[in-house]
Amino acid sequence: MFKVGLTGNVGSGKSTVLQLFRSFGAATIDSDVLAREAVRPGTDALQRIVKRFGRDMLLPDGSLDRAALRRRVMAKATEREALNAIVHPVVALLTQDQERAAQRAGARIVVHDVPLLFEVLDPATFDAVVLVDAPVALRQERLMTTRGLSAAEADDLIGAQAPAEPKRARSHFVIDNDGPRAALETAARAVWDELLRRAGIA
Repeated sequence: MFKVGLTGNVGSGKSTVLQLFRSFGAATIDSDVLAREAVRPGTDALQRIVKRFGRDMLLPDGSLDRAALRRRVMAKATEREALNAIVHPVVALLTQDQERAAQRAGARIVVHDVPLLFEVLDPATFDAVVLVDAPVALRQERLMTTRGLSAAEADDLIGAQAPAEPKRARSHFVIDNDGPRAALETAARAVWDELLRRAGIA
């Protein structure tokens, strides 16, 4: 299979591009979904999170209070690193399972949605890397509008990720999502067509 790494800082519109690639025919693996699966009630990862960060990270039903955990780790890099050390190995195993399933199903292109691709993975493991980007002010506005975050919370979330500019230089394709939905669809389609060509499909 031709492996594509899709990434983009929070609020960039990466998830929308993933949906578009899926509609174009890609097999997709969403690491955010896998991260939620990794910490569902009863998992070893959730138990380790509680041990490391405290029982106040749980909701009354025993599931992870993702908002509380986010507030906790956004404030300090060492806390984020501790969380990543717990969750990322589990996500890696779940990713391998989904890759094998996609291959058995005959997928020719699989798109991995990985928000922290440059931070936690080796980009060279992908045949192509696609970055979705948007201006910081627009990303902040989206976070406040779609997620209900305050300006300070949005700034903390944006600031916890590496800046986009170095990622642009290291990506094979950059999709700028700073305009209407139609323009994003056009840009995503152009990148998809080139991915098909590189994969030897088109």
